[in-house]
Amino acid sequence: MDFKQAIETCVRTKYATFSGRASRSEFWWFFLGTFIVNVVINILGRVSTTIGVVLSIVFFLATIVPILAVAARRLHDSGKSAWFLLLYLIPFIGWIVLLIFYLLPSDPKANAHGAPPVASPAAA
Repeated sequence: MDFKQAIETCVRTKYATFSGRASRSEFWWFFLGTFIVNVVINILGRVSTTIGVVLSIVFFLATIVPILAVAARRLHDSGKSAWFLLLYLIPFIGWIVLLIFYLLPSDPKANAHGAPPVASPAAA
């Protein structure tokens, strides 16, 4: 999955889909996309604090659901429960554990959350 496909999948197709599985590439491309937008918003916030705050709030509200959804699907892909997202509430230790879970390879077989995500032809 490439950058454009990951963004379209997470924002349009599976905006609030917490079931199923998401490949590592889908998760990390979407993470990169949201990170880049956050950097741009922070740069605009240096020019005008009001614009930066408003854009930050709007972007956060627009992306919190797809971010949590793709994170849940990524955990499902490595055979973990989405309840592990509660580790975000534990500073540092929980975040490191989740980072490790996000980096785990996909379970090559079907698991309780469905069949493995289909690899794009470019990745083959």
